[in-house]
Amino acid sequence: MNDETLLPGREKFASAADYAYAALRREIVEGRFEPGRRMREIELAQRLGISRTPTRQALSRLELEGLLDLRPRAGLVVSTLDPDAVDELYEMRAALEGAAAGMAARHASARDLATLDKLLDEEARLGRDATRLYRHNRALHEAIHAAAHNRYLVKSLHALNDAIALLGPTTLAAEGRPALAHREHTAIVKAIRERDDKEADRLTRAHVLGALDVRRAILGRAGTT
Repeated sequence: MNDETLLPGREKFASAADYAYAALRREIVEGRFEPGRRMREIELAQRLGISRTPTRQALSRLELEGLLDLRPRAGLVVSTLDPDAVDELYEMRAALEGAAAGMAARHASARDLATLDKLLDEEARLGRDATRLYRHNRALHEAIHAAAHNRYLVKSLHALNDAIALLGPTTLAAEGRPALAHREHTAIVKAIRERDDKEADRLTRAHVLGALDVRRAILGRAGTT
């Protein structure tokens, strides 16, 4: 973990443990700590510039969230998902993301729509940096979730999308995927703007299941399926 990956403004956190939790969680969610990576407490404490106790507390929180697993002889490692779990995860994501887009079509405010338009414009200008693409993609999807105005759905999707991060590199790193995702996002936002909840739901489900196809190809090339 270098200076670029550490969270800024460490003094803004209530404790060193909160800072360590936020920093390590971001590394996992953004794929910098790959599935199966051993999370050595002393090494992480040194790289975060804090003592081992708050680092240990942060690791315990991440384990409770399911982002880390405790394995015999290896200790804590970044969690991994088997192929069946991948399919189940994406199928549930497709259902919930579709529902969120449908709700957004019914409930989005003018401000919500302006936010989506802004994010689409920014997406069109992004380069090929996988981390930037991942962050922006998540921001756009979260803006759709927020436009649904359903706090319980938002909470469920947040946990689900954190689990997606356990799969390794973003599907947006695949050749042609960023451009296709932008076209699909544009169509989804158009349906939301036109208050077509059924079309917004349908397009979003197709978008997520398309990402599943890419994910399967990535896992297949890695020899994990």
